[in-house]
Amino acid sequence: MLLPALNRWIYIVITGIVRCAPKITQLCWWLVNDKEVFTVEVLFNTKISDEHLERVRAGFPDLTVHRAESIDEAEALIANCEVLVTWWSNFVPDLLQAPKLKWVHSLAAGVDGFFLPPIKSGEVLLTNSSGIHGLPMAEHVMAIMLAFSRGIFRYARQQKERRWERLRLSELNGKTLGVIGMGSIGQEIAQHGAAFGMRVLGVKRNPGQQYPGVDRMVSMEGLDMVLKESDYVVLSVPLTPETDKMIGRRELELMKPDSILINVARGEVIDEAALIEALRENIIGGAGLDVFETEPLPESSPLWELENCLITPHCAALSPQYMARAVDLFCRNLEAYRNGQPMPNLVDPVRGY
Repeated sequence: MLLPALNRWIYIVITGIVRCAPKITQLCWWLVNDKEVFTVEVLFNTKISDEHLERVRAGFPDLTVHRAESIDEAEALIANCEVLVTWWSNFVPDLLQAPKLKWVHSLAAGVDGFFLPPIKSGEVLLTNSSGIHGLPMAEHVMAIMLAFSRGIFRYARQQKERRWERLRLSELNGKTLGVIGMGSIGQEIAQHGAAFGMRVLGVKRNPGQQYPGVDRMVSMEGLDMVLKESDYVVLSVPLTPETDKMIGRRELELMKPDSILINVARGEVIDEAALIEALRENIIGGAGLDVFETEPLPESSPLWELENCLITPHCAALSPQYMARAVDLFCRNLEAYRNGQPMPNLVDPVRGY
């Protein structure tokens, strides 16, 4: 009996150390650096505008800010940089080997591709841009729901054919919306759904908190119930080992035959092959997909041909205000980093978000 108990305590201690590693790293930086003069170098690995760079420089005049518009430029500039700001699409693992690098900031909310050894160990901090996507993504989700309920994308096809034919339409008011994943994006989607008079069910790993617009919160154990009761199911979860392929054939068969599945999370949270079969067999009413297992979606994908599938090219978060919001959020994290305070967007490498 002693050995299993000892192993359990060892596991708890090791897990605690790993979870605390990012905060310990940040505290150590603050203790050994001069807080009055903030002279670190930051590399923006993206085609950021002069206006947005000046926003950073104005708030942190002692900062040295670089801009790389290609991977080659990034590799040439990274050596003396302590902070890297990047999209995943511009990122290469070799950048993590920079000798002075202490912090990577993702310009996107999803960071599933960044979990390489220096970040997993806490040696390099990781933050994301969670919190700026809610409004445009909620509007995108509502647009998809309205496209199905009011037949908009089917009428667009009829227009090309010069065909005048009324379809059977419905309302969102009074329908049930299931939001799987209640982070900042899920919360905004829930509030938008409630504004349309929908009954909103929320699913979260730890559902203790009540959110505006949500009629009922449940844990992941309540997912089956939400799938059975919802007319529209929206996926807004981060991609983690727990959410990978969380929607498969079994889950699709739990849904109502006229229900709509909407994915604005990551393509991998759905078993795409199972979804294609379910759409072909009319097991569910339709799907609105902004993300896919392979992006860009291959021309050979059967999803293109399905009349009950609405496809958008991973654009739900796009907005003219995106970079302004992203830079402001980065500056808030940078201010906390400078002052040795917890960064609001610090990612837990164990949980994956």
